[in-house]
Amino acid sequence: MRTMIDASKLDLKESIVNIRRVTKVVKGGKNFRFSVTVVVGDGNGYVGVGLGKAQEIPEAVRKAVEDAKKDLIYVPTVGTTIPHQSLGVFGAGRVLLMPAAQGTGVIAGSSVRTVLELAGVKDIRGKSIGSSNAGNMALATIEGLRALKTVEEVSRLRGKTREEILG
Repeated sequence: MRTMIDASKLDLKESIVNIRRVTKVVKGGKNFRFSVTVVVGDGNGYVGVGLGKAQEIPEAVRKAVEDAKKDLIYVPTVGTTIPHQSLGVFGAGRVLLMPAAQGTGVIAGSSVRTVLELAGVKDIRGKSIGSSNAGNMALATIEGLRALKTVEEVSRLRGKTREEILG
């Protein structure tokens, strides 16, 4: 049960994570195409990752941005960080996201940093475990962020008060 987020109402920024030239060998030679991974986010809790493929880079970027806007997620935050630790898995890419104290900044590498910055998370530590494939790392980060829940959400789901959950 995912709710659709209307991308047209958000002021989204986009950032290219990686551009790959892919080749298909055919009878007459080789066909080159470009595969582009793009992250879009408003820096205020909404973020998405998309993949686009085309013969020209600008067209591939346009397709990737369109794809990213279709699967936007909202990232719950507590102050400037995330509510709890989370592990995101996509393919062989695994990303461990850990909350950090205010003033820590975004401590993460490669595409994980891009996703977290465009999501608007100010203080967080990210550790990539396994694959270093930029596309899989970005998608694993999105999966980790998608799994986050605030205390209010958990209390509503369990039918308990906030104090009962926090103990």
